[in-house]
Amino acid sequence: MASPASVQFIETALCSTGPFALSYTDPNQKLVIRNHLLSLLQDHPTLTPSFDTFTHNDGTVMNLLYAAGELGVSNGGPPIPITIWLHENYPFVPPIVFVDSSNSPIHSHHPFTDPYGATTTPYMQTWQHPRCNLSKLVHNLIKLFSHDHPFSPSSSVHNGLSHPFLVSKMEALDRLAGSLHYDISTLKATTEEETKELLELQVELVKRVGIANGMVSGLEREKLRLKERAAELAEQSDMVMNWLRVHDRQAWVAAVGDEIENAFEITHADDDDGVDSKLVLDCLAADKAIEDLMYALDEAVERGVVSFQEYIRQVRGLGREQFYKKAMLLKLRGSAPSFIA
Repeated sequence: MASPASVQFIETALCSTGPFALSYTDPNQKLVIRNHLLSLLQDHPTLTPSFDTFTHNDGTVMNLLYAAGELGVSNGGPPIPITIWLHENYPFVPPIVFVDSSNSPIHSHHPFTDPYGATTTPYMQTWQHPRCNLSKLVHNLIKLFSHDHPFSPSSSVHNGLSHPFLVSKMEALDRLAGSLHYDISTLKATTEEETKELLELQVELVKRVGIANGMVSGLEREKLRLKERAAELAEQSDMVMNWLRVHDRQAWVAAVGDEIENAFEITHADDDDGVDSKLVLDCLAADKAIEDLMYALDEAVERGVVSFQEYIRQVRGLGREQFYKKAMLLKLRGSAPSFIA
């Protein structure tokens, strides 16, 4: 039986009016709350009733009753400080349960309590009046926290489980929910790690694609440049070949043969004259050929077929060769100057 002080407090709180009036308006609702709270305090005397303002997530403020205290667990763990708020629509809406984590933090990935202490269990998620009440809720919480203490992580949620045929349907559901929660947490952590690795791989692949595209673009530009250069070289080659066909004597002789040379008969003068007529003709022919070649070079420079530097180099060589031919011709004719002789 609950203490007379607790009974007096609950009845006075439910009957209060004015600024201290609670948010429970239906008389039948107040009667159910009274009976459930008294039954809870009788089964769990470590809990104490009180009331205060409660702010919901949507900002709504209500004056609600609550029971606060410590729950002992059967696995030898430390007592669990807990607060059970009675919703303004209780008993049709489950209570709001918080574990006080101000002194001890909630261990990570607890299946029923978040890091801020908010607690939700399968019993609360399947809450249905009149099947469910405060005493059964606390009994369910003690069993859950005995298997998985909020302040000390369990090595396995299956430690100390009874045979499946010896547990109730709700207890089996709670344990199944805990096992699924840990499995999902493990799978989530593994998936997040794999996702992180895949994202890093994606970034690296994108970087490599950019490098590869840059290389391909560079190769395309180089290919186009080489094609243009090949076309320029082909054009220059055609110009050189055309020039050689016109001005290259050896190629011309190879094409027409020795008929022209054979068409002229060279007559030799007396050896006593000191002049070799064949050498004279060769020098004259070379002199004329050099003149023609220089003239052709002049035209080539004007047309841009031959560069000015190449023109100067060729003219110098041809001028030197022409000088030697003229000197030889003068010598053969017996009129060479003394410095040549």
